[in-house]
Amino acid sequence: MAELVFFSGTMDCGKSTLALQMDYNHRARGRGGIRFSRNDRAGGSRISSRLGLETDAVEVTDVTDFWDEVVDRRTRGQRVDYLICDEAQFYSPLQVEQLARLVDEIDVDVFAFGITADFRTRLFPGSQRLVELADRVQVLQVEALCWCGRRATHNARTVDGVMVVEGAQVVVGDVDMASDPTAAGTEGEHPVVGYETLCRRHYMRRVTAHGAHIMAQQDQLLPFETDACLWRGSGGTAG
Repeated sequence: MAELVFFSGTMDCGKSTLALQMDYNHRARGRGGIRFSRNDRAGGSRISSRLGLETDAVEVTDVTDFWDEVVDRRTRGQRVDYLICDEAQFYSPLQVEQLARLVDEIDVDVFAFGITADFRTRLFPGSQRLVELADRVQVLQVEALCWCGRRATHNARTVDGVMVVEGAQVVVGDVDMASDPTAAGTEGEHPVVGYETLCRRHYMRRVTAHGAHIMAQQDQLLPFETDACLWRGSGGTAG
């Protein structure tokens, strides 16, 4: 029987890589499918992985109707057995309901991939509806890492290296500029927006890799590092 499955995790946990692999596996078994995405890092109408894998896809917009997309193709004789829906956090709740209808009424498998929560730790509307309606929600087992080496559990937005917790839920245009400092122009004229995965501790303390690097350069010890382990290492005894 067809299923609606939501594969979720933080950034850098391999969601798009898995989406491309699942599409390959199903096509290799003779099944027909459609790839969808929205706001991919590689631009419109693409699904791309940070590992360098990339393929074409149908770009989802505010007016995309998944039911119409599938029915139209089947009417023209195209085989549609499954959908790959990447960046599903950006879909509307109504579009998620359309995906559920495709599963229930015409037995189309839907494999959705997306981030659950935004940089403010609030659920994306699309992700919330997927959690509510999906037959299965699977958290990906490939662990993204915080700069400290712990498992990353939160997505943080940074502006010029400083973590922010306010602003529009979706900011896409300037994300890639974070990897190219020269693209920011004059300081203060065009701030560089980027994203970083952090463990809960460093998310709550708002300590990014950039901030930790600055503190290390200034030879400042982070307060939460003065723990029992460091105390024992200096010859003391833990209380």
